[in-house]
Amino acid sequence: MKATVVTAVLVGSAIFTLATRAHPRTVQLAAAADANARRVPVLVELFTSEGCSSCPPADEMLRKMDTLQPFPSVEIVVLSEHVDYYDRTGWKDPFSSPSYTARQAKYAEHMKIDTAYTPQMVVDGEFQFNGSDAKTAAQAIQKAATAEKISVRLGALQTSQKAKILINVQTAPVPSSSNSSSADVLLAVADDTDVSNVASGENSGKTLTNVAVVRELKLVGKIDKTNGFSRDVETNIRAASTTKSRIVVIVQEPHQGKLLGIASTQYPIEIRHP
Repeated sequence: MKATVVTAVLVGSAIFTLATRAHPRTVQLAAAADANARRVPVLVELFTSEGCSSCPPADEMLRKMDTLQPFPSVEIVVLSEHVDYYDRTGWKDPFSSPSYTARQAKYAEHMKIDTAYTPQMVVDGEFQFNGSDAKTAAQAIQKAATAEKISVRLGALQTSQKAKILINVQTAPVPSSSNSSSADVLLAVADDTDVSNVASGENSGKTLTNVAVVRELKLVGKIDKTNGFSRDVETNIRAASTTKSRIVVIVQEPHQGKLLGIASTQYPIEIRHP
């Protein structure tokens, strides 16, 4: 990592909060200059809720991670997963789901922490911390970027009703660093951006902007040392939809362990002409 980025991390006041004010062009140009180089994908999951008053700063930090992409050698893939246990405290989060609450609970069990909380950030299924802690986030992302990852490729196919995602995971994919001989293949579909005007609860009166809000997350297959994965998987996206969505495929150790591979794309897939 370049010395200028190290300095930004060590000031502690968060590379993600100050970068847009103090040195906006520096970070953006660094990312643009490296656009053609190979970037290591790292998954950052934020467990959050519109009913939680301490979550908006973490939501904003996730948005800045996604927009700025502050590390030249890393592609940060973000997901907002809205838990449902705040829904009874005055505001029902329209993006919440018990399935994301269950995913967070599995992380708590796997990582041996006493209880789930918000905002909680999980990096590559291996590091967890308060979702507003930018310094720890930067350190976790850089550490995760050094891990070996397997190849995951994506494509898209439109049918008459719903969009299908073409997923290909290389054969014999499990890295030697993994503690498992197999892995789960998960498909996440997320809204590109969502905005809510919160009318009640802890964030009453606030307008909240959320990025990469997960609307579908499911297990679509498994791989092991001899069998890869290649399949067309149907999503809940209507084939005719023009609303931007994000497609993320996650290859992860069973029982919600360490991330082994990841790929992401947008839908509809942008076609660029020379």
